[in-house]
Amino acid sequence: MATALKKPLIVTSPDFLNNEMIPAKYTCIGSDTNPEIKITDIPQNTESLALIVDDPDAPNGTFDHWVMWNIPVVGKIERNTAPGVQGKNGKGENKYTGPCPPNGTHHYNFKVYALDVKLDLPPDSDKNALLKAMDKHILASGGLIGLFNKQI
Repeated sequence: MATALKKPLIVTSPDFLNNEMIPAKYTCIGSDTNPEIKITDIPQNTESLALIVDDPDAPNGTFDHWVMWNIPVVGKIERNTAPGVQGKNGKGENKYTGPCPPNGTHHYNFKVYALDVKLDLPPDSDKNALLKAMDKHILASGGLIGLFNKQI
């Protein structure tokens, strides 16, 4: 069981900087594949990683773009890969769906969690099920924010 959170994970991408624009190739107007995500400062006793990518600016409430768990303890998630179990996104699909805001510039939160267990979740699980399963097992977490606007 995880207790107090240690220092945060450092989450970066060679494809975009924090609070900067996500290149179109990783969105609905490009190839709709995931950008590379680098993770550093992973605690030594981490058993698995989890990832949630969501858009809090979506018109009908937060939209989940990618939900994944049981990612091996690695320093990066390569472009166009899914190294863990993918859960249901906001479209009900088990995959990454890139930014595609209906209007304006939206924020996309790439949140990574270091867990002290591997999770036993069925693939039809969504973000809420993942958050519940991770409760009391998070050793550290960190995030990266990307921006996107289809009109720019």
